[in-house]
Amino acid sequence: MTKKIESKRQPAPLPHGRGRGWVYIGYGFGDMSSSMFWKVFSYYLPFFYSNVFGLSLVDAGILVLVTRIWDAVSDPMMGIIADRTQTRWGKYRPYLLWVAPFFSICGILLFTTPDWSYGAKLIYAYVTYILMMTVYTAINVPYGAMLGVMTDDSQEKTVFSSFRMFFAYSGSFIALAAWEPLTKWIMDHGKWSTADAWQGAMMVISAACFVLFILTFLLTRERLKTVSTVSIGKDFRSLLSNRPWWLLIGAALCFNLFCTVRGATVAYFFADIIGFDARLHLPSFGEGLGVGFLFYAGLFLSVGEISNMVGVACTVPLARRLGKKSLFMGVNTALFVLSIAFFFIPVSPAGFWLMLLFQILISMLTGVMSPLIWSMYADVSDYAELRYKTASTGLIFSSSSMAQKFGGAIGGAAVLWLLSACGYVPRTDEQIATQALISQPESALTCLRLLMSFIPAAVALIAILTCHFYPLTTERVTDISRQLKEARNADVS
Repeated sequence: MTKKIESKRQPAPLPHGRGRGWVYIGYGFGDMSSSMFWKVFSYYLPFFYSNVFGLSLVDAGILVLVTRIWDAVSDPMMGIIADRTQTRWGKYRPYLLWVAPFFSICGILLFTTPDWSYGAKLIYAYVTYILMMTVYTAINVPYGAMLGVMTDDSQEKTVFSSFRMFFAYSGSFIALAAWEPLTKWIMDHGKWSTADAWQGAMMVISAACFVLFILTFLLTRERLKTVSTVSIGKDFRSLLSNRPWWLLIGAALCFNLFCTVRGATVAYFFADIIGFDARLHLPSFGEGLGVGFLFYAGLFLSVGEISNMVGVACTVPLARRLGKKSLFMGVNTALFVLSIAFFFIPVSPAGFWLMLLFQILISMLTGVMSPLIWSMYADVSDYAELRYKTASTGLIFSSSSMAQKFGGAIGGAAVLWLLSACGYVPRTDEQIATQALISQPESALTCLRLLMSFIPAAVALIAILTCHFYPLTTERVTDISRQLKEARNADVS
């Protein structure tokens, strides 16, 4: 005798044709908004705290670690709350509307530099960062969990994930490509200080993020109605005994650690190894016809975001052909090899082109990984419903956000602490404004090169070993989907 599934799913059909496309696009807008904030936080916030806000590298590292750990711990709490929310708009979707204004306001406060004493500024940094990450959790966990209730088809989950990550990288590209030119424009035209320019740039980003989350709310719907009838304790016990969840958490944490370490290092790498006046020269076809353009951190990162989008577009066909697990391991193997090779690229005009090429290749691979992981979390959610008879989609998806934030916390703090241990010398506000070159010890320069190469390579290797034991193969996921459909049909009848 089979047990009754303790969740009731009543699928409503997705719209067809053009309307269906707008649902995918609308869902993508949500991560476009989140990613604009997240990439600025991950890549520029450590540099902001140590070079603009005025914190020491050690204090900045502790700040990043503590706040991100709180942020990660709060994710399951938000997942439980969202799982038990019932409104006419659904369980997860209304949080996009409710939290969007606070999301934007907190982003501005985070990049505000008060004219206070060092101790007071440190307290302000803790308060605003913790507040920002709490609000980020309140909107991003429900947004991620929506994937589990927008469709019951495993392949379509990958499609939704691909749209999500394509728009996420589009938002990242816009934010990263515009950040440095925008802050420079504000300083040049408004005669503002560096700190005021960073705050002004975040005001522009925050306004765009607010509009995007509202559009996501308006364009999406929850098709599957899930009702959790088990206790919170049972939800947690089933989660902790869920072996695929543990393995995917470990693999996802490694992936986010890989991205955060490289991303958080880029601003330092360009300031102290590449320099502020490095240029990429195009071939000359005649005397005086040579063309060159500035090779700077924003260009390097934004080219990576475009390459991420190419990788996202390849995820669905590659996953169908290779299977999700095999694709995950293959991508990380390639990341391992490319990361090691990056260490040996010379700092020269030809080497700059090689660095850009490697950034394109590495970013295409990480672009494949992002929607793949979200789709794998949806499979783990289905496994949990079948195995443990519990509708804990929000709790499971919040764990993915938790892994992302733990990876960000560890990666961001590690970069700052390693640089401090190697004797890195932070810049003053005036040195940043004038793009002054300063003398760094050889140990700090070597550390920067390792943070862009061998250290992320080691993380990719750990991800490969972890995913090797992940049990949800293509055949297993197909069988789970079949059994769930039979159970839901029997439950409705």
